[in-house]
Amino acid sequence: MKVSIATLAALTALAYSGLALAGAEDIIEKEKCHKCHTATTTKKGPSWASLAEKYKGKADMPPKLIQMLKTGVPLSGKTGEDDQHKKLAGVSDADLKAIVDIVLSSK
Repeated sequence: MKVSIATLAALTALAYSGLALAGAEDIIEKEKCHKCHTATTTKKGPSWASLAEKYKGKADMPPKLIQMLKTGVPLSGKTGEDDQHKKLAGVSDADLKAIVDIVLSSK
């Protein structure tokens, strides 16, 4: 049975993306994101489903959301204490991207 390089590469990428999502889920738990956000209901922060709907089709949003998670400064640019988001400064870019992917794929 021959396996093409492209198939092997695709399977490897799929395996690594699964690891990133698993890591992202762990970070979401560790950082207590569910304290302010849930998948479908608004708490202190918006639901992930509402964010996914709001940013649907906007290709420029993932990098902006990653930056917001890194710095804690919301997309609006407001810097008041009530507008700050928890900083995830110690989290890798790959894990932040995986978190954003989870949020933006919520329904």
